[in-house]
Amino acid sequence: MLNLYLIFNVQFNFYSLLRSMRNAWRFISTVIGIIFRHPVTGTTIIPVLPDGRIVLIQRSDTGKWGLPGGMVDWGEDIPHAASRELKEETGLNLTKIRGLRGVYSNPKRDPRLHSISILIEVEADGEFEPEDKLEVLQVKAFTKEELPLGNLSHDHDRQLQDYLNDVVAIA
Repeated sequence: MLNLYLIFNVQFNFYSLLRSMRNAWRFISTVIGIIFRHPVTGTTIIPVLPDGRIVLIQRSDTGKWGLPGGMVDWGEDIPHAASRELKEETGLNLTKIRGLRGVYSNPKRDPRLHSISILIEVEADGEFEPEDKLEVLQVKAFTKEELPLGNLSHDHDRQLQDYLNDVVAIA
């Protein structure tokens, strides 16, 4: 009788363990699906200096010019993400958010992953001293006439054209 009890108990514990593992895997699969099957949110920044020039960064991965910006970290809001990314990529301080300039969600806007970018215009000041030397080759300010439009990274040509044409886009 004791042997039957032990066999039953071992089988019951084994099936309980399998059921728990299956439930854990369902949970993990759901979380992975949520994370990797949904776009990530980021911010793109149009930094305007006191003299009106617009600051761009030259990216090390492509060599192309583009607007500073990046992904919003967990627990972070858009203003903090923009301030952090601006500081990391240019060395500049965000002094004022002028406003929302667009939301860009085309799945092909970023060649690395599907991201939704919230474009904001900001006032900035400080010295060009990027903290992220691996991502940024150089930082430069351009007048509107000097902007190297036509071959910017990601969809930044579209974003800057919309900005220059005073279009607030949802694209």
